[in-house]
Amino acid sequence: MEPYPITTIYPDGRTETRMATPEEVAQREADIAEAARVKAEQDAWLAEQQAKRQSAIDKLKALGLTEEEALAIVK
Repeated sequence: MEPYPITTIYPDGRTETRMATPEEVAQREADIAEAARVKAEQDAWLAEQQAKRQSAIDKLKALGLTEEEALAIVK
């Protein structure tokens, strides 16, 4: 990732623009990678929960409940 501009606006109204340092660029890259990892974990957890919910509904239907009854129990 290339250095990017950082603009600081001070309370007195003056502004200052500078280029990001290599450390700031590296930190931003690390933050982006961490956010992607967390999102992947959340997506996997959500898919697992949806699979478990569907499994529960299928088992209840196999016991003779209607779709509506199974959904009411699994809420």
